[in-house]
Amino acid sequence: MTSAVLEDPGRVLSVQSHVAYGYVGGKAATFPLQLLGYDVDIVNTVNFSNHAGYRRLRGTKATAEELTDMFSVLEQNGFLKPARILTGFIFGADALSAVAGAVTKLLQENPRIVYLLDPVMGDAGRLYVSPEVIPIYRSLLPMATIITPNWFEVETITETKMKDQASLRRAITILHETYSVPNVIISSIPVAKWLRDLLPSQIRSALSNDEPSLLCIVSIRSDSTTSRRSAVYAGCVPLIPGYFSGVGDLFSALVLGHYTPSDTSGSIPPLAQAVSLALTKTHAILSITEQHSSSLPPEEHTATDDELDDEDPERRIRRMRGRELRIVQGRKILTGEAIGEPRKVVGWENFWGSD
Repeated sequence: MTSAVLEDPGRVLSVQSHVAYGYVGGKAATFPLQLLGYDVDIVNTVNFSNHAGYRRLRGTKATAEELTDMFSVLEQNGFLKPARILTGFIFGADALSAVAGAVTKLLQENPRIVYLLDPVMGDAGRLYVSPEVIPIYRSLLPMATIITPNWFEVETITETKMKDQASLRRAITILHETYSVPNVIISSIPVAKWLRDLLPSQIRSALSNDEPSLLCIVSIRSDSTTSRRSAVYAGCVPLIPGYFSGVGDLFSALVLGHYTPSDTSGSIPPLAQAVSLALTKTHAILSITEQHSSSLPPEEHTATDDELDDEDPERRIRRMRGRELRIVQGRKILTGEAIGEPRKVVGWENFWGSD
């Protein structure tokens, strides 16, 4: 598995959150993309002191008018000519509608743009955006080249709780058929017993039965195929204990950065190759982050405990500070110079059964 820095891959328009301190949203995406050779044009949807996991934060959210004005001036100056678009955290429905309008116009002018939509809405069973954004995200899905929701976001979009083989197939089918998404990446699904029992041996072979793990699923539906079924690839990674923010933002940026549709030289499709590299690098960054966190004094790597954190807010802040992604320190991982243990997705044969 190789990781090359491209000579001139074009510009990326990145539309997502910004924090002064830490690595989430654009702060988790921009530097990795630049290391891969991309110029990145950044539109901030929020401008916060730090991410919400600290609980204590200040800042502003961009209004729909401000976003529209930003896109308008970029266009007037001839700056709005991306080869790729990445959209992430956008809090409110009005702001998301403004972004959707800009993206729609760009795709109409240049259908060759690769658009990765990360529908950032929530995790672990709870929304952290306005519920009014859900139908707008659904309207954006048909425009996307690639989407990278987590399991909760898939369930929210498709209104399908994934609890067995039938519901997993149903959720992916809805994304492909109802919303016309050609490339679906479910970035992380906790591997519960029902899912572990479904997985072919080559996907779960590196994991013990009692090891907590996450599954990444890639579903590719080509216009050129005669089958209505997508090609499905998947890979498991060990779950690194602790709560880390910005992981999905980093992963999505790396998928976009490594995706080369014209590269058919590998044994798996270009998107599966990109996801394998993104998984490998994201897991390696998480590993060095966890190692750093564990090396800190005991009071700075405490276990998550909401009751104790509420009694002593500084306890939470110390822990979250130690868990900020080590993106700068991991730059050799991001460029591929020290890529670490490969985390590959492989074909999931008979995912759709024998039909």
